[in-house]
Amino acid sequence: MSGIPTPEDLAARTARAVAAAVGAGRDLGLEVGDPKVLHDVFSVVVHLAPSPVVVRVPTVLPPALRADPVALHRRQRDELDVVGWLAEQGIPVIPPSPLVPRSPVARDGFSMTFWRFVEIEEREPDYARNAASTVALHEALREYPGELPFLSSYQGAIGAGLDVLEGRPDLLAPADLERARGEWARLEPVLASREGFAETFPGVAVQTVHGDSPPYNLVHTTSGDLHADFELVTAGPIELDLAMIGPEAEDAYDEAAAELGLPTLDRRVLAVVNAAARLQAVACLALVPELPILAEGLKPALDLWRAAPPTA
Repeated sequence: MSGIPTPEDLAARTARAVAAAVGAGRDLGLEVGDPKVLHDVFSVVVHLAPSPVVVRVPTVLPPALRADPVALHRRQRDELDVVGWLAEQGIPVIPPSPLVPRSPVARDGFSMTFWRFVEIEEREPDYARNAASTVALHEALREYPGELPFLSSYQGAIGAGLDVLEGRPDLLAPADLERARGEWARLEPVLASREGFAETFPGVAVQTVHGDSPPYNLVHTTSGDLHADFELVTAGPIELDLAMIGPEAEDAYDEAAAELGLPTLDRRVLAVVNAAARLQAVACLALVPELPILAEGLKPALDLWRAAPPTA
């Protein structure tokens, strides 16, 4: 593969992100003596110890966001607004840090957000249980008063990713790319706008949703389970948050929703968002030149896509 960064390149990128987070934190009046990198994949997540503040610095972005800093800032602004509102309603989330203004911060070519530090407990996740807890999150998000773009995690991501993969058989075989383009051509009219979605699924409700599988982004902390990582928060059907979660978790969600008299999952919509999620994994191959570990990490999802019947 061409253009793959070396381990030294990746370490330098992480170091630049940490330096930007530390500099931004100090400029905002935080005490920073011993920054610790907690996570480093699509974002570098830095604890600005001893301050109880974590900074998330995106370093690997989809093509559309990489080319449009204003769009990235808007998405980060939406995340802070939604999560801040949830925290004010008493919903268990990792909230924005109260020690700095609730706004994305640009520094040294990065755009970052600041969050409260929590102590995470490592334990085996129970995705069915987590899916059941997503019902209460959806009930709260249904009342969010702000306006969000429709299915923003798809807009400019799948199509742009497939464009990058054109002429890159080292990343995706031409036959696979042709299949992916055909599937996206059939899905995009349904997912590109509220109008297209409503035409296909009349009567299916659209609301604020997490956007990135809350059952996978429920963290266990010393103060209880907290919803986290709302980077892809958007307006959409509740089924978006259960994409690719599997039948056991789907059933757990439906059982919990039915007990509360809340909407259960529409299997027709779920089939469409599952197909789109598989295509997202294919399009994510476009990021391998920036994040080489994706090549191995995406293999199970790609195998699942290849094994599934092409989207009709």
